[in-house]
Amino acid sequence: QLQLVESGGGLVQPGGSLRLSCTASGATWDHRAVGWFRQAPGKEREGVSCISHSGTNIYYADAVKGRFTTSRDNAKNTLYLHMNSLKPEDTGVYFCAARGLYFSCPDSAAASAAAYVYWGQGIQVTVSS
Repeated sequence: QLQLVESGGGLVQPGGSLRLSCTASGATWDHRAVGWFRQAPGKEREGVSCISHSGTNIYYADAVKGRFTTSRDNAKNTLYLHMNSLKPEDTGVYFCAARGLYFSCPDSAAASAAAYVYWGQGIQVTVSS
């Protein structure tokens, strides 16, 4: 089993920035795509980003494109999400997730939760003035 743990969430004012981290342990971290999802209260979970094992294949949801940047450090088994110019609608629980071994990012622009096998517990991000 691959264990994923998010960190770095919290409360930030609109226009501010946060960096989320996701650290992995257990099963192999390399050779699989990893992504971020978020879920606002009472709403469906939505894909935020995906990055391939090499970091060369990356996509973002339209709502965050140009503001969020995802990266990974395979030596540290860590996934990052740099969030800039945060808006109140970015508020929600953020999850990191990983695909199965040797699976890359889905072809569709919007990430599908069903394509991911391993999930973190989630971490709260609140954007409020």
